Formats: sequence, C-alpha cells, structure tokens
Amino acid sequence: MKIATWNVNSIKARLPNIIEWLQDAKPDIVLLQETKTVDEAFPAMEIEDLGYNIAIHGQKTYNGVAILSKYPIEDVERGLPGNDDDEQARYIEATVCAPHPVRVASIYVPMGTAVGDEKFDYKLNFLDRLIKRFEKIRASGEAAVMGGDYNIAPDDADVYDPIKLRETVLCTTVERKRLRTMMNMGFTDAFRTFNPKGHQYSWWDYRAGAWNKDNGLRIDHLLLTPAAADRLSASDIDRDPRGKEKASDHTPVWCMIDD
Repeated sequence: MKIATWNVNSIKARLPNIIEWLQDAKPDIVLLQETKTVDEAFPAMEIEDLGYNIAIHGQKTYNGVAILSKYPIEDVERGLPGNDDDEQARYIEATVCAPHPVRVASIYVPMGTAVGDEKFDYKLNFLDRLIKRFEKIRASGEAAVMGGDYNIAPDDADVYDPIKLRETVLCTTVERKRLRTMMNMGFTDAFRTFNPKGHQYSWWDYRAGAWNKDNGLRIDHLLLTPAAADRLSASDIDRDPRGKEKASDHTPVWCMIDD
C-alpha cells in the first residue's frame, strides 16, 4: 500500500499535474495540503474517475487538506482538537479500510512567517495541540500514518544552507524541539529510515532560482506509529513533479506499507 503526502499549493492550479502524477505513481492513499478551495469547488469528479474516494476539509483561498484513497474512508475527523475558535482548515484524519486498516492524517502546519510574530505564535500553539493528538494516536496502538507539510526541517541535514537559515522560520530550535517531542513518542520518520543521507529536499522556494540550484528544505514528512512502522518497506521523495511546468513548490513524499 503506497501512501504519499503532497502540498499541492492550489488543487485547481495544479490539477493537470496532479492527475498525471496519480496515473503514473499509482498511490493508494494521498494526503493533500493547501488545496485552497471550499469543499463544493473541489475537483472531486476528476479524481473519483481515477478510482479514489475522497475526504475533504476545505477553505476559500487558503489552507485546505484532503485524503484520497483507493479504499473506503470512514470515521473522518475535521479540524485539529484543542481550539474551537480555530477555523483554519489544516487537519483531517480518517480510517482507510484496507485489508489491514490504517488511520491517516493530512496535516498542514502553519509556516509562521517570522520568528516572534503573531503567526509564529499560532504555529507553536498548533504544534502543541498536534503533540496532544499524537499522544492520543500513539496510545491507541493502531497503525497510523501522520503525513503532511510540517513546515519544519528536522535538523541541519535537511537544509541546503544551515548557517544562513539558522534560527529562521522552519529551522528554529523551538520548532524542532516540538517535532522531536512527537518523534520521541515512538513515531518513525519514513523517509529518513531508508535515506540516511542528508540534503534531500521536498520543498524549493519559487524565488531566486531555488529549484535549479537545489536550494531546498525537507519539511514534508510521513510519521508512522510502531504498528505502521513494522510494515514499512520503502520510502522516498518523488522529485519529478517539482520539475513540471506550473509545479507546486513542494513535491510528493511517499512510503510503502506492506498489507
């Protein structure tokens, strides 16, 4: 069972690229972020025609997350618990009813803009709420894959220029500490398990020729509970979609779970 996460940076703008990638890569489950559309405007027909079931948590213009699955989707939860006033569509969780069911979440952690500003404080609060959710998922004992755009590079090996970006957004100690807290609960970083070599990235800024220079960061992750990690057989970053015309600034990260 192939599970992928991809921040598409507008599903409408990227739809031809998404359709092409779904047909070529043939993932069983896809966790999408930054769909940037309300549920009613989501291109469900085009994706369902490829054999996917869909669960959506959308928002006009900004954010938006979704789960695509070749298997039935049940027990959908929309929104990250812990703040009833938070209306940003950044979290969706569901059970995929494969022969061996798996709980999945599509997560879009806020970027934070600049250290110390209001949006950065919101990011830290979101991460604190996410830690509590991870605790609950871990305690359940079920196989779960928590995938998404975490907007955190785990360490300096995941950054093209660690000195230049030290203690800037995506690379601060306080962000990394929260990500490590999740990992230390027993979650496995699927990509790093099979790719110990550093400087392999999932995001390249549109500016300053970052893609052509390979000036990227690894900020998109698939984190697995022990029950899912026991079935983990492969993981990688698919760079091809980032090289397409009208590409998202992110590219898919995938893992293989034996069924």
